[in-house]
Amino acid sequence: MDIDSLQLFVEVARQGSFSAVARLRGVEVSSVSRAFAALEAELGALLMQRTTRSLVLTEAGEAFLGRIIPLLDAFEAARDGINPHSGSPSGTLRLTASVAFGQRVLVPLVPAFRAAFPKLNLELILQDSNVDLIADRIDLAIRLGSGYGAGVIGSKLMPTRFRVVASPGYIATTGMPKEPADLAVRSCLLFALPDFRTRWLFRYQGKIGKIPVHGALVASNALALRDFALSGLGPALLADWLIGEDLAGGALVDLFPRHDVTATTFDTAAWLLYPSRKYLPAKVRATIDFLRAALAPAQR
Repeated sequence: MDIDSLQLFVEVARQGSFSAVARLRGVEVSSVSRAFAALEAELGALLMQRTTRSLVLTEAGEAFLGRIIPLLDAFEAARDGINPHSGSPSGTLRLTASVAFGQRVLVPLVPAFRAAFPKLNLELILQDSNVDLIADRIDLAIRLGSGYGAGVIGSKLMPTRFRVVASPGYIATTGMPKEPADLAVRSCLLFALPDFRTRWLFRYQGKIGKIPVHGALVASNALALRDFALSGLGPALLADWLIGEDLAGGALVDLFPRHDVTATTFDTAAWLLYPSRKYLPAKVRATIDFLRAALAPAQR
């Protein structure tokens, strides 16, 4: 029994599919299946029940998974501890973020990340629902809210700021709103979260106003709202990291540049989250340092 066999078992348990693991490893499905069967034969136990559609951990598989994850973490810690400051981080880093943040902020950084860490494989998991960092073996998550559960450590990656924006074409057709209250009688582009789709908060010279909003278009993805706004379909409340280039190039216009705007709290940020461990793996430390350095210009 070797480390690769144990890592393969964890990957199969996490993915629930031999074919998914084969795609990630760039090998044939048959080789993954054979290696998994060899591990079961060596242990003398069935680790997963096979069906035509899925793989499900057996009771023995659940127990084995719980025991070997700490061992794999300890092995990685031992490898890092030999000389933590020499060489390039290696292994696989699983990084998750929302679809919009991933596409607009992280994907453009991947070429530089690969150049900086050629031995480090990256699994970029982009989805708008929050994954369980512990159960899904996520090394690092970026979330746009500060709340996180037990067993997770969080630190601020970069501050964010929301703006109410519209296209020049929309403004030419409907006129520039004079004050935030004007939005109450306009059809806005709404994000599918309770606060975002019902009222927006505006702050100016210390005074906060709650403006009710409504609209015919609601989307669960910020990229779709940006596209709607660019198409002239109405005003949208969007984050600076998503629309910075659009504002700079004139494709979108900030309707209320003197106001602070939000749907929740005015102190908004992107947060780095990672599982609490006795040590922070070298690959995670290196990735955090890379992201902070790469996104430092956005914080000015």
